[in-house]
Amino acid sequence: MNYPPKHHQNDNINRMIDVIKTYPLATVISVKNNEPLITHLPLVYDEGKLIGHIDIYNPQAQLLKDDNNVTIIFGGPQCYISPTVYSTTQLPTWNYIKVHIKGIVKAIESKKALKQSLITMTEFLEAPDHEYVLEPDNPRLNTNLNYIEMFEIDIAHWEGKFKLSQDKKTSDMKAAREELIRANQESIRLFLDKVF
Repeated sequence: MNYPPKHHQNDNINRMIDVIKTYPLATVISVKNNEPLITHLPLVYDEGKLIGHIDIYNPQAQLLKDDNNVTIIFGGPQCYISPTVYSTTQLPTWNYIKVHIKGIVKAIESKKALKQSLITMTEFLEAPDHEYVLEPDNPRLNTNLNYIEMFEIDIAHWEGKFKLSQDKKTSDMKAAREELIRANQESIRLFLDKVF
């Protein structure tokens, strides 16, 4: 038996890139002395590479260079699917979209490249309205360049996990899709009402 089931795997690179671009906050995992170091950072996709920045005081910064291996997880929408959404008899399940990436990381030492990368990432994250523009002569930007390291990850392996009730009949799959949309909008509002 193959696991995970093929119908929950998505090998379409363009769809995985869409996940990365829509949900750029990544879980970055490195291993040192058999202990994982984990940081959550926005990463930008650029022609087979992921570009990111990390605070020099983060212990993981030392592992985001020198051709080290790294694992990245991007998470898309996810939610519990009650059997009540289906027109057929089913069991409860959880639907989700995740992209797992393995790659080789190297540090980019150039302060000029770091500065431009921070400007480019801000421009990407401000899309589509671009209400804020990070200007190259911003004094806070220039001051902070000494406390940020830039890195890039050459992607060696992609794995798309799109568990979206593909094993159900078409009408049930559509019902699960609508529940994913509804539940995400509602759960975010309810959660934020509790904590903020």
